[in-house]
Amino acid sequence: MTPPTEHSVAAQNGTRGHGFGVLPVFLAGISTILGAVMFLRFGYAVGHVGWLGAMLIILLGHMVTIPTALALAEIATNRKVEGGGEYFIISRSFGTSIGSVIGVSLYLSQAISVAFYMIAFAEAFQPLAPAFEAYTGFAMDPRFISFPATLGLVAIIIFKGASMGVRMLYVVAATLAAALVMFFLGSPVEGFDPSMASISGTVPNPDPLVLVFAIVFPAFTGMTAGVGLSGDLANPRKSIPTGTIAATLVGMAVYTAIVTKLVLSAGPVELASDQLIMVQISAWGPIILVGLGAATISSAIGSILVAPRTIQALSVDASLPIGRLNKWLATGEGAVNEPRRATLATGGIALFVVLLGDVNFVARLISMFFMVTYGSLCAISFLESFASRPSYRPSFRSRWYISLFGAMICLFLMFQMDPLFAILALLVMAALYLVIARSSTGSGHDLADMFEGAMSQLTRYMHVKLQVRSGHEVDRDWRPSVIMVNERTFDRRAPLQLLRWIAHRYGFGTYLHFIPGVLNRDTYLESVRQRDRLLELVEGKDNTLFMDTIVSPSMISALAQSLQLPGVSGIANNSIMFEFSIHDERDVVTEIVESATFSAATNMSQLVLRHGDHFYGDQKRIHIWLTWNDDTNANVMILLGYILMGHKDWDDSEISVFAALPKNQIVEQRQEIEQLIDEGRLPISEKNITYLATDDRIEFLDLVASRSADADLSIIGFDGDGLAERGEDLFLNHPALPCVLFVRAAQEIQME
Repeated sequence: MTPPTEHSVAAQNGTRGHGFGVLPVFLAGISTILGAVMFLRFGYAVGHVGWLGAMLIILLGHMVTIPTALALAEIATNRKVEGGGEYFIISRSFGTSIGSVIGVSLYLSQAISVAFYMIAFAEAFQPLAPAFEAYTGFAMDPRFISFPATLGLVAIIIFKGASMGVRMLYVVAATLAAALVMFFLGSPVEGFDPSMASISGTVPNPDPLVLVFAIVFPAFTGMTAGVGLSGDLANPRKSIPTGTIAATLVGMAVYTAIVTKLVLSAGPVELASDQLIMVQISAWGPIILVGLGAATISSAIGSILVAPRTIQALSVDASLPIGRLNKWLATGEGAVNEPRRATLATGGIALFVVLLGDVNFVARLISMFFMVTYGSLCAISFLESFASRPSYRPSFRSRWYISLFGAMICLFLMFQMDPLFAILALLVMAALYLVIARSSTGSGHDLADMFEGAMSQLTRYMHVKLQVRSGHEVDRDWRPSVIMVNERTFDRRAPLQLLRWIAHRYGFGTYLHFIPGVLNRDTYLESVRQRDRLLELVEGKDNTLFMDTIVSPSMISALAQSLQLPGVSGIANNSIMFEFSIHDERDVVTEIVESATFSAATNMSQLVLRHGDHFYGDQKRIHIWLTWNDDTNANVMILLGYILMGHKDWDDSEISVFAALPKNQIVEQRQEIEQLIDEGRLPISEKNITYLATDDRIEFLDLVASRSADADLSIIGFDGDGLAERGEDLFLNHPALPCVLFVRAAQEIQME
């Protein structure tokens, strides 16, 4: 009988990879948090900003890490998390194109972090430098320690795998705990009286808080280290949230205690000048050096464990621009898919950086990449929570406002820490995106889905609020919310163009293509085809209309349905538009008269466009004709002219207003109009208004023909009585005008 393999045992037990639990996630996180910065830079921080400033730095750091930890816990409990940790979560939420960009930057940060921690590891041996130099006669170079130590660490992980790395974490975590215990049991430095300690005391001319924060911030970036083990966890949905949040909170408590111990144990000058001040404070000094070595080794282990798994997951998704490299790095070894090739590549990067010796430039840049990663995780949590997609059902929930705050604070702190490196990091990511997007077959549909869901939620909220407020709407807030139901869509451009102009900025427009018939499977499919055709018609034309189709037995029934629809603005439609061409048969105009009469019952303003071959000419001249019947219509007509002028197509246009009034009203009406212009309530100049005295309808028709034959658009009012009396002839008036918009306002509006 063949003995069971590691893979078969894991399968029988329902585990994945190595089948780790919560503790490795916690240890990877806490051992990376409590790293070299804690031992080497916290004394400097307290010396330069005092206890209060140090506490503020801890608070600021955890304003980033706590929202990120909560967001990570939320996302990880919504879906099955596989290998790749943070990259897997981001790529499956933002899509593989954007996820790959963040994943590559995250991987580089993790790989270079190995070198950063190993260089810091060499600092623990600095007290031995004099003895080394006396014995060998050579100056001690930290690379004598860091390079072979890095080589040994990489070799252990390659040949022994993650299980050995996790066992090493237990040892270094215990050593780290012992060092901290001895530190807290220690006494103040010689000559320092704790009673003289000040919570605000600093060295003379201290470094700015922002600079100190930038130096100390890497201490807070390790809480997600355990997430990289996601492919080797038996239950990621439990282990990742529990281990990550626990590591974050424990790290915050330890840092708070260390800052307090430091301020009670030494003065600001000693704290700022001696980076190994903890050795003097500790009950047994050498344990701090051992702890420093353990802390840096543990942080390096955390990075060397997660970085290969990140690049392996990237390669599995074929996210790297080199196909053969994807195939080589994606290959794992053994039943647990150990990423030995990816570890070898990571080790090569780490060793190269170690040989450079100075990683200050790179360290500042990778801090930015960590910020980008954390901000992305918070942004995903915010968008998913705000969008309220039914498919997003995490068993652990953060709060959307906490995630939003986390994303914003990450972006803010990036530029506060170092604007140049923040911009550089974003430029590097943009370049990565351009390279990866060209070669990647991934998609960004998940990102589009999240934004669509968030926009839908926001739109719903605004619609409800606008609907509630619409009952309190006052006339001065009136703006056109126009609906148009039209069967003649694809053989003419003028109606759709006018509606787009009206809805461009100041108004709202809904266009429904009318399909005669009874709604059934065939007519429904036809409506879908026609809707797609509609959208293609306006694609790339800065469209601002909501466009759809409607199937109904007749135009009157279509109007009966559509006039009851809510407006796209969230409030009811207040205007309806009809159209006909000078080339249409008279029965088309008859249908418009019937439709206008029918829609009048809904208290909507009515717009009837008569157009021909002119198509608004040069879009320079808008003529508005006011008559003795336009007391209600006047302001709506002028407002529509003003709205058209607000579109770039009418940039150089002028409005000319002709007031054709009975002789006995000219003086009074002129005074009222001039007062409105002086108060800024009419966007026209007095020189553009012409007052015409006429008491005869035939004379009025002649005046319009003589003055507006060259207008690109003429706006003329009508009323219900005139429509009932003259019917089709009302809209067939003024045959010399190339394009006319007839306007009937449902009620007088006030313009202020």
